[in-house]
Amino acid sequence: MKSKQKSVFPKNFMWGGAIAANQAEGAWNVDGKGMSVADVAKFKPDVDITDYVAQWRTTQADIDEAMKTDDVIYYPKRHGIDFYHKYPEDLSLFAEMGFKVLRVSIAWTRLFPNGTEEQPNAAGIAYYVNLFKKMRVLKIEPLVTLSHYEMPLYLVNHYDGWVSREVVGFFNRFTKVCFENFAPYVKYWLTFNEIDSVFRHPFTTVGVVEEKYANKHDAEQAIYQALHHQFVASAVAVKQCHEIIPGSQIGCMVTETVTYPETCNPEDVMLAYEDNRQNHFFTDVQANGEYPRFIKKYFKDHDLQVSFAQGDEEILKQYPVDFISFSYYMSMVQSINADKREKVGGNLTTGVKNPYLQTSEWGWQVDPVGLKYALLDLYDRYHKPLFIVENGLGAKDTVENGEVHDAYRIQYFADHFKQINSAISAGVEVMGYTSWAPIDIVSASTSQMVKRYGFIYVDLDDFNQGTGKRVRKDSFYWYQKVIQTNGESLFEE
Repeated sequence: MKSKQKSVFPKNFMWGGAIAANQAEGAWNVDGKGMSVADVAKFKPDVDITDYVAQWRTTQADIDEAMKTDDVIYYPKRHGIDFYHKYPEDLSLFAEMGFKVLRVSIAWTRLFPNGTEEQPNAAGIAYYVNLFKKMRVLKIEPLVTLSHYEMPLYLVNHYDGWVSREVVGFFNRFTKVCFENFAPYVKYWLTFNEIDSVFRHPFTTVGVVEEKYANKHDAEQAIYQALHHQFVASAVAVKQCHEIIPGSQIGCMVTETVTYPETCNPEDVMLAYEDNRQNHFFTDVQANGEYPRFIKKYFKDHDLQVSFAQGDEEILKQYPVDFISFSYYMSMVQSINADKREKVGGNLTTGVKNPYLQTSEWGWQVDPVGLKYALLDLYDRYHKPLFIVENGLGAKDTVENGEVHDAYRIQYFADHFKQINSAISAGVEVMGYTSWAPIDIVSASTSQMVKRYGFIYVDLDDFNQGTGKRVRKDSFYWYQKVIQTNGESLFEE
């Protein structure tokens, strides 16, 4: 017996999952790969898992220390889940679930170990060709992120990361090689993963080591300069993609941070509005092709000298993205009395606790309705197709007699899928959904394995102990049915 609600997911809706090279592949020094910023990301078991500032922080001393060791225990993104070698097995499991799409990223340092080479590393190209061929055989559409927290460490040490204009050229050499070599297999592309994360973790996102700057003003100026260079590089990539791969589509990727006012006090409402406005800035540039006036005014008011090269504004305007993709994990609350309120954390920032929402073990507040809000808000603002490319629940799973009973994860996804369905019913054009992450991988923020997102359990712990065996969780079979019925099973009683 079915409820009155029904699935309105379109027939061509792309169900699937999302991973990143730096969290899954491992093989950090194999087949000519160079070091990336991910290879110096340290597991910090003595740091509070909800202290995301401390978890993400990377100093020059941290970089120097990491470069002297081949350790993979305290640098777990170096081992990942060995997707580099086990991708045929993992892709087969995704195909068994019925995936229509898999979001992956290309490790820049597999193709250009330092980022500055004139010619790409043939072994790196061969790896991704084989990966995409296998996906095609399994009828899984690749959705490829060009930059997912994986910039070459050499560019950090020798060019101050994206602060240097030269990095734009290096990156677009890399993107051109990607488009030319993977054109037969890849139609859908993304430029920069969560480009707005530049202020949350500037080292990971743009290679800026803040301590190198004399003061906060200079560091902020450097971060905005690096961001501008990424905006330009993204527009150039859009141009390249359309010219090299006819019929391709390329999107931006941002973190959708819905912020609510704590009360109807106009001051609370305005604080929330300003947060949402700031969040839209990153999408405005890539989707509308220009900086919003309030950001330019901010530069002027705070004496931030962000250099625009001749032609930058023109290329931003000429080459906006085709669609908008985003991650959504949690909503936030703003209050004029924030200093007197209980706080919660997340991969985004610390905010006022919302008493109407549940909170995960890592301090993330679960808000399915916020996903519908985000979809409506983005579609009304930009009138472009939307793609949800990250959403999921990090939790500790227990293996019992070789099985993982994760009803909590099933409930999480069911609640969010129903809100997507509702947004589509309200007229929003949603291309697809890729869960983060369909198989357990190393956490981006805390570099843990026990913070598990997958429908597939991977037998590894935080200290890289375990067999690496893959185990289907209960949620595996549940998601399989959702895909098979194109969402109809969500409304079965």
